[in-house]
Amino acid sequence: MGLVFGLLWLFNIFLEGIHCQGVYAPPTVRIIHSGHACNIEEERYTERVYTIREGETLELACLVSGHPRPQIRWTKTAGSASDRFQDSSVFNETLRIIRIQRHQGGRYYCKAENGLGSPAIKSIRVDVYYLDDPIVTVHQSIGEAKEQFYYERTVFLRCMANSNPPVRYSWRRGKEFLSQGSDKGVEIYEPFFTQGETKILKLKNLRPQDYANYSCIASVRNVCGIPEKNVLFKLSNKTASPTIKLLVEDPIVVNPGQSVTLVCVTSGGEPTPTLTWVRNTDELSKKSRLNGGTLTLPSISMEEAGVYSCVASNNVGNPAKKSTAIVVRGLKKGRFWITPDPYHNDDNIQIGREVKISCQVEATPPEELLFSWLKNGRPLRSSERMVITHTDPDVQPGTTNLDIIDLKFTDFGTYTCVAALKNGGIPEVSIDVNISSTTVPPELTVPRGKSPMVVQEGDTVDLQCLVSGKPKPIILWSRADKEVPMPDGSLQTESYDGVLRIVNVSREMTGTYRCATSQYNGFNVKPREALVELTVQYPPVVEPVFTEIRQGLGRAFTLNCRVLRAHPSKVLKYEWKLGTRLLTMGQFDQRDETDYHVRALNREGYGEYTCEVTNEAGAGACRFLVTGRAYAPEFYYDTYSALWQNRPRVYGFKLQWTQQNPLSVDRIVAYRLGMKQQEIPMEGAIAKGELITHNLTELIKPEAYLVRLTPITRFGEGDSTDRIIRYSEFQCSFEDEAVCMFTQDKTDDFDWTRHSAATRDTKYTPNTGPSSDRAGSKQGFYMYIETSRPRLEGEKARLLTPTFNVAHKSPYGTVTAAPTYCFGFYYHMYGKHIGKVPLVKGSSTIFSRGWVFFRSFFFLSIWGPEYRVEVGSLHTPYSIFVSSDQGTFLQKVRSLSPRAVANRSLAFLWRFWSSGFFLAERPFGLCRYRTNFTVDIDNFVPVCTSSIFTRSFTVVLGLICAFRL
Repeated sequence: MGLVFGLLWLFNIFLEGIHCQGVYAPPTVRIIHSGHACNIEEERYTERVYTIREGETLELACLVSGHPRPQIRWTKTAGSASDRFQDSSVFNETLRIIRIQRHQGGRYYCKAENGLGSPAIKSIRVDVYYLDDPIVTVHQSIGEAKEQFYYERTVFLRCMANSNPPVRYSWRRGKEFLSQGSDKGVEIYEPFFTQGETKILKLKNLRPQDYANYSCIASVRNVCGIPEKNVLFKLSNKTASPTIKLLVEDPIVVNPGQSVTLVCVTSGGEPTPTLTWVRNTDELSKKSRLNGGTLTLPSISMEEAGVYSCVASNNVGNPAKKSTAIVVRGLKKGRFWITPDPYHNDDNIQIGREVKISCQVEATPPEELLFSWLKNGRPLRSSERMVITHTDPDVQPGTTNLDIIDLKFTDFGTYTCVAALKNGGIPEVSIDVNISSTTVPPELTVPRGKSPMVVQEGDTVDLQCLVSGKPKPIILWSRADKEVPMPDGSLQTESYDGVLRIVNVSREMTGTYRCATSQYNGFNVKPREALVELTVQYPPVVEPVFTEIRQGLGRAFTLNCRVLRAHPSKVLKYEWKLGTRLLTMGQFDQRDETDYHVRALNREGYGEYTCEVTNEAGAGACRFLVTGRAYAPEFYYDTYSALWQNRPRVYGFKLQWTQQNPLSVDRIVAYRLGMKQQEIPMEGAIAKGELITHNLTELIKPEAYLVRLTPITRFGEGDSTDRIIRYSEFQCSFEDEAVCMFTQDKTDDFDWTRHSAATRDTKYTPNTGPSSDRAGSKQGFYMYIETSRPRLEGEKARLLTPTFNVAHKSPYGTVTAAPTYCFGFYYHMYGKHIGKVPLVKGSSTIFSRGWVFFRSFFFLSIWGPEYRVEVGSLHTPYSIFVSSDQGTFLQKVRSLSPRAVANRSLAFLWRFWSSGFFLAERPFGLCRYRTNFTVDIDNFVPVCTSSIFTRSFTVVLGLICAFRL
């Protein structure tokens, strides 16, 4: 018995969970598109693909259901890499890309999530179709001369055009169409591994008639309205690949600020080649001027130096290319170092020993670099004791050395190294080096009190190393504790005074820093080093920084503030406040968190609670806003048939919502409706997930309304939520897997199925049914039945529409004269034996009100024209269905400006895309339609049913939409 009671208890808990869920539901999603897809029908399409022409506007809509209203995010993948739109996601229901480009094709994903269950994700592949102008290139057989094409030579004309879908090529010679086998001297073929990217016309052993005008025509079969494009090439006995020559020196060496002109001319080639200049792999500078084969660089700078190439092309053979280098003179980075006698282990300069002074300068061009030495301002020449040498450029470029052999007292003085370029135009660089008895190697020390350095986060700090010696070298700063960049981003930072300044210091900069002497501008000896410790203090980091707590009166709750990190982390104090009133205070011991308990909340207990945690560096604060405000209502967007109309110019809307977390605060006593400034009283407590309904009436068609809903408790008004109510026509599509609320008749013998030509079973009976939708697309969906074996004569497949509740009411509530309704449709009848096809209307329980349409003759495998029939009127709800003897299809029509539906149950029956069948109400006479209807057949919606009388045929069904004219 205990086991039984336990199972019953678990079952009861399960049922309570279901009850608490209410109308909350995880998201579902589907993607639709505006406009008509221009797919090329190929069997390789096994998935949903939307095609669009480059430059047009792509608009994809993500239709979601679920409660609360799911949040939507669009992302895109292209190939194996994922790229988001300008590095951000699109969070609108509609993704709109104006003037779409080819690189924007790919797979687009719509992701919807509302916190319940798993996110819903759907995708659609977008193909961008385009066709660029074709290009013809001409080549001759390998091993033959390139200058001209002679009679006995073989020529290849290659035609290429970038396109999607793959391009189809055709060739003409003059006005003559060329094909494989039409001329023995002509061969047309596609190279291996090109996949239709090009088509080559081969002219074998040129004949006189082969010298002519050749046209390559590129076509994508007018898909998406893209016209074919062609290019003309004239082949003659003078046709030759380009040759060029440069009228400049190589290299060109200039001074900064000079104007440089590069001239390139053609020396051969037919047709006349086009000339252009390029710079290495970079673009030309913005101030450069290009005129045909002449490139002018005014006031050239060091950054514009490099290799410039002239390229000539006439699509015959390979492009011709010749290059020249521009070198801009310059001197920079002059520095020196002193090397004591290398034969003695001593870092000092001593009388009687050797000393070497080295001087280095970066020069462009290096071969023009000239060095000279001065002593105390007088020229110094190389001698037995004063040896001047130049280092091998491959080892240490731009370096000169002065070796003083057997240093004497008279050698003390100032030595000057002077660097210049032999052709002048650039200022000289001079470096002074003092050699005396006071010239000693450097030493590094850290001043007293400068290590460790303790600073507050955000301050500016100076790390200092004192350098002694003469001359004082450059100091190099780096991190000693880990391999990370310095604050300026480099691994080492140079300092000429030994000070490293760090601005806006952060906690990540805590650590050990190394200062070291450099060989430059000092002694070339083992580097001297010193270490400086930096400690960055920062206030406590706490959580939560801010949180909102909603509570009803009289309830107990606890506030918690936790310290994540702090430096120093000891002696942490805290204070709890409500507003400015101190509640409690204390000091952290072993725990890193503190709590504040409220036993029974009263009105004075509402407000902002603050927990302030302090250390030597400052304070961190947790803030809690305690309020009795009710959460915002959650509008319910999945209401079926939410819009209705019972007067021509007025409509109503069924507004539904749930209350978010209704038990978190006091009971909600009413809702304020901001649109009409009225209050909607609530009786009793609202359960979580409970659906609340309020009808909005007297809405003027076609105006839109902003509805603001605010819950009210004894605390006061809560959070508001807004929704825009828009008047909408009634639309639907067979793209919707729910088939627009149509149902299979449970009394029939078999069911209709949703099909497209791309997805139907390959074993279908041949010579029956449509091979595509009415647009010729294999991706469009329709309703379909297969009536060959094992189906038997007399079996029925019936698909029922929703009930049309269209009784016309006067403004005073009385029923007026019965209006007339019309039903328009397209149908497809194709089979070996076509029988009778009736259209029937009836009430929800009786289908014998009479046939309103009848066909009993054979149709070809084509879509018939739109047919309109009068179905009369009923004062009771009724449905429509079609009974068919052989294959039948009903397809949609679209109105550019449809009128509204005066039909409550039909109002939002098919809220989908702007297309559909029409069930049109007329106040008089026969079924006459306005002329502003256009055919739009990218989607289909089910309408009717079929009764089967014979074999070997298929029946398919299309789209319906209802409104009142």
